[in-house]
Amino acid sequence: MLRNHFKIAVRNLIRNKAHSFINITGLSAGMAITMLIGLWIWDELSFDKYHQHYNTIAQVMQSQTINDEVRSQVQVPIPLGEELRMTYGSEFKRVVMSSMPESHILAAGENKFVRTGNYMEAGAPDLFALKMLKGSGNGLNDPASILLSQSTATLLFGNTNPINKTLKFDDEQSLTVTGVYEDLPRNTTLNNLLFIAPWKLMPKLEKNLQNWGNNGWQIYVQMADNVDVDKASLKIRDAKSNKDNSEERFKPVIFLHPMSRWHLYSEFKNGVNTGGRIQYVWLFGIIGVFVLLLACINFMNLSTARSEKRAKEVGIRKAIGSLRTQLIYQFFSESLLVAFISFIFSLLLVFLLLPFFNEVAGKKLSILWVNPVFWITGIGFSLLSGIIAGSYPALYLSAFQPVKVLKGTFKAGRLAAVPRRVLVVLQFAVSVILIIGTIVVFRQIQFARSRPVGYSRDGLINIKNLTPDIYQHFAAFREDLIRTGAVTEAAESSTPVTESNNEQSNFDWQGREANGNNQGFATVGVSKEYGKTIGWHFVDGRDYQTGPEGADALAFVVNESAAKLMGFKNPVGETVRWMGYTFHIIGVTKDMVMQSPFDPALPTIFYMAPWKVNVLNIRINPAANAADALKKIEQVYKQYNPGQPFEYKFASDEYARKFDVEERVGKLTTFFSILAIFISCLGLFGMASFMAEQRTKEIGIRKVLGASVLNVWGLLSREFVMLVLAALLIATPLAYYFMHIWLQRYQYRADLSWWIFFAAAAGALLITILTVSYQSIKAALMDPVRSLKTE
Repeated sequence: MLRNHFKIAVRNLIRNKAHSFINITGLSAGMAITMLIGLWIWDELSFDKYHQHYNTIAQVMQSQTINDEVRSQVQVPIPLGEELRMTYGSEFKRVVMSSMPESHILAAGENKFVRTGNYMEAGAPDLFALKMLKGSGNGLNDPASILLSQSTATLLFGNTNPINKTLKFDDEQSLTVTGVYEDLPRNTTLNNLLFIAPWKLMPKLEKNLQNWGNNGWQIYVQMADNVDVDKASLKIRDAKSNKDNSEERFKPVIFLHPMSRWHLYSEFKNGVNTGGRIQYVWLFGIIGVFVLLLACINFMNLSTARSEKRAKEVGIRKAIGSLRTQLIYQFFSESLLVAFISFIFSLLLVFLLLPFFNEVAGKKLSILWVNPVFWITGIGFSLLSGIIAGSYPALYLSAFQPVKVLKGTFKAGRLAAVPRRVLVVLQFAVSVILIIGTIVVFRQIQFARSRPVGYSRDGLINIKNLTPDIYQHFAAFREDLIRTGAVTEAAESSTPVTESNNEQSNFDWQGREANGNNQGFATVGVSKEYGKTIGWHFVDGRDYQTGPEGADALAFVVNESAAKLMGFKNPVGETVRWMGYTFHIIGVTKDMVMQSPFDPALPTIFYMAPWKVNVLNIRINPAANAADALKKIEQVYKQYNPGQPFEYKFASDEYARKFDVEERVGKLTTFFSILAIFISCLGLFGMASFMAEQRTKEIGIRKVLGASVLNVWGLLSREFVMLVLAALLIATPLAYYFMHIWLQRYQYRADLSWWIFFAAAAGALLITILTVSYQSIKAALMDPVRSLKTE
């Protein structure tokens, strides 16, 4: 019996080639998209699971109230680590201190590279269960040692054994390699941990051992057996405030953030964990389900639409004794055959699309050929798709009464087309929502891109300077750069123009109490040429003088947000006390966008840095060729800093990276939207073809009676246009609701203009008309004599 069902199913596929092509193509595209999304979700959900103690690792975080806003951060003070060990030791199996990720120079002989890593305590390799390939993680107990990732060790020492070999760290300290660990995979939070330096080697460690006010470090913990993270988090919430009254005005709260939530639940708003990338997991998961559903809808529509064509077959089968269950099995076998053929083609599509998808998604996904879960899921999807797609046709067609069918009195009835129309409406409602979503995402990106940034990005590069050589001879270095003609200006600063990684609150001024006692400001140390280098825009006052050294040593330049926060009506000339000194404000600049372009600018204070700062800002001469200019800059740079590789970043590129997440979401949504529309159009094309075939005689009679091609085209197109209009009525309010919620994530956001919905509606109608027109015009141009001469 099964063999007979299979034979008939194959014959039906071959006999109805166009129908089969549309079904297989649509289902293949739907399955391929679902498979790609499934691989992406699998990668997101498996983030950090490389670590053996994944379920018991947590990061210590703190929330503070600054500028009337509760801010959560991973940066904590050093003495908190010892406090957790001594007072709350029963809650934790391990407590490990770590620096923030930093770039350092690693040199072995002629090989010199800048790599990112952390200073960490000796328990880090055991906490993160690093897979040691050579040596041991215990070497971190020696402050003259270092652990390297496998890729870093290969770069420095080639294929030779690096254990007990010496490298130069920041061109100053000689460290011995005591261990090599396996590179952490891309889908781990610590994937850029390319080396681990001993905690005791960290600069200024002794100075900050008892400093509760300096939040610049990280703490990782492993929970003790049978200890609940949430309960332990409540116990340690006052660990900082109990030891340091000076920070009381910021209301510090210490809490634990489990590793299982680092990647997908990384966003905090006003002290509450509001989510993060989990929103995209849900978004793309829902899109995947709907795209697959669209493909199934095509199958159901075309199968039910052709029901009258198979009515006699059902009647004859029932007349010679076929049971309804046998007919149901037959129709299910056909749908399952289509589903499994589509699954095979979808694997091919995924294989071809993965390179493009990886580039857009910023991933390194691959088909999980040897993973049984992948095959179980894929085959399960095929079964489910076949059952869903074949359910309505199987139940509907098998219910025909043989007497009516064979006597020729069977008619599908006016209501028979209602389910098909509902499904077409659903298809286009989903497609229109995706179109509107795509437009809104890209409009939000463009809105933020066009935001004034407060400085000039063109031709501005920054170099992270890791040695003191240039700082000690900066004036001569700057003069030599300008003398090449490739550079117009150069300056030093504590952070690049696209970052703000230092925030302080120990400022005081007249009237501060009236404005509140917990104001925080981003602080940037600069040299006096900084404003001319980056292209500041002043709204009041002046820039730093380029005259004698020390003329503006105790002067601040503040941005508009800082002046507003301080409450000064005329800030220029006002005084501010900081670190025991009195500074006067000499200028107010427009707000610079240094962090997220979607958020308000931070109140920022710029000061003349009396200590070493490690960022070089260089303005390339706009009249010079950029490639030639960079070669000249490199020559001068190597003269002053031979111990560090010349590695630079363009400010424009760094600013563009701030849009990476939104642009990826936009590109992926566009990709899914195009395929959803393609699948919907396949269904429309098939339906239009069937309707034209079904109404062949009617069209012939109309043409004989004088109907024009335009009349016939309008007759066949009108129904589909009405269905799409109904879909627009459903999709528009839904899209407005969802996109309004999405935009609330951003403080600096575009509005939902009416033209977005109009453009989506016009696009959907145009696509519908173009899709249906081919079959409509083909039917209208048919010779009426041939269409009437059928019996």
